[in-house]
Amino acid sequence: MIPVHNALKAIADRRGDAIVVNTMMTAREWPPFTTREELDLPLTGCMGKASSLGLGIALARPDRKVIVLDGDGSLLMNLGSLVTIGNAKPKNMVHCVFENGIYEVTGGQPVPGEGTFNFATIARGAGFPNIYEFADEPTMAAQLDEALSNPGPTFITFRVTPVAQKVDRPRRKTSEAVKQLKEVLAAGR
Repeated sequence: MIPVHNALKAIADRRGDAIVVNTMMTAREWPPFTTREELDLPLTGCMGKASSLGLGIALARPDRKVIVLDGDGSLLMNLGSLVTIGNAKPKNMVHCVFENGIYEVTGGQPVPGEGTFNFATIARGAGFPNIYEFADEPTMAAQLDEALSNPGPTFITFRVTPVAQKVDRPRRKTSEAVKQLKEVLAAGR
């Protein structure tokens, strides 16, 4: 398993000018690692919607890479989005799922069916041409650059350890992030 902070830092170090859409746990844990907060869109209170919103942004802005940082519990709430993404085939989209087996931000309840399904297999069946599974840091280090640079849609699973700390709200509200992201994109930055 990969410490979640190590996976987030690895993505942050490689994101360039990509728009990052994140939800729940990743929205809470991402801020210390982000290198372009003005291009981050943290979603709170809307589990399961990061993949759909990320797809909308990727289709609207094909000139920008869009990286979605999703949780396993969140993705389970909107599995149909994988079929929609696979059908739309956005070349600029990377969907990362952090699998820790629990609903971390709601108290650590187990994700239903943990250990009985495989997100990578589901994404492959939904039409994603690029699939990566990272369960350890050496594999992640060896393949993450390739995974983030391939034309998408790309699907990456990170098998991560739970953070196991007090749940705090992200420091930026989604509405503030949307306003700032619109301004940055309108200015061409």
